[in-house]
Amino acid sequence: MKRNFDTLVLGAGAAGLLCAIEAGKRGGRIAVLEHADRVGKKILISGGGRCNFTNIYCQPENFISANEHFAKSALARYTPADFIALVEKHRIPYHEKTLGQLFCDRSAEDITELLESECRAARAQIFLQSRIREVQRTTEFLVRTEAGEFRAPALVVATGGLSIPKMGATPFGYQLARQFGLKIVETRPALVPFVLADKDRGRYCDLAGLSTEVLARTNHHSFREKMLITHRGLSGPAILQISSYWEKGQSIQIDLAPQREITAVIRASKVRSIGTAQKAFHGILPKRLAERWLENHAPATWTNDAL
Repeated sequence: MKRNFDTLVLGAGAAGLLCAIEAGKRGGRIAVLEHADRVGKKILISGGGRCNFTNIYCQPENFISANEHFAKSALARYTPADFIALVEKHRIPYHEKTLGQLFCDRSAEDITELLESECRAARAQIFLQSRIREVQRTTEFLVRTEAGEFRAPALVVATGGLSIPKMGATPFGYQLARQFGLKIVETRPALVPFVLADKDRGRYCDLAGLSTEVLARTNHHSFREKMLITHRGLSGPAILQISSYWEKGQSIQIDLAPQREITAVIRASKVRSIGTAQKAFHGILPKRLAERWLENHAPATWTNDAL
């Protein structure tokens, strides 16, 4: 069966659905093709299942791009306030967690339902389980899928990145871009946790689930947010953010007591001992992390130079 549209959108994630909504509002006949059995699978796991759907302080400089002007244009045309208005239109309760990050009070499903509802209102059609077999272009685009053929003069590729293959991520979008001669920026991991070496994993990873505020730095960038110890290493907002700026061979500095003088109590004490250090550390770090850090890193002599 052949179907004709004005625009074909490949991918029913956040970007694809929002694109379909805005294109549909302009009167076009829109089709969204998705290989999975439901829309927005990555949306559903974002923000711990509550979807951190925007940040009220979002600025172009927060984005890493080969073309810095793209982020300026995109954010000027569709702002965080625009999406917040859409969330409020659908009466979805939300809250600011920290640093301008907005999360749903209930579930990320509120956001996928919002996007599906807006697609229906814009008369954008969503075709699930439509795995793409071939894309051709002559006078218009022809997309052959397991569900039939689709034609349109405009094609939007919103198939997402390579992260989380078990959620259906594939390199299809990159392959398609190469097919049509588009420039591809070499991909590398970003917004990812760090895996500790065996030695440090043995020291700390039994503390999995413990978190604390840190200042993570590398390559002239820094983030002050929570760090989470996992079964394999380090994660949490500070680590995920700094990972995007880290390059192989570079070091990462993690300040466990940002803007706090952790040695003041020790220096003021007449007796410098592990007990004095524990007292100082317990006021700043979670107790178990403080004790473990001292076990592994306490100086042999409690001198000012050692501290």
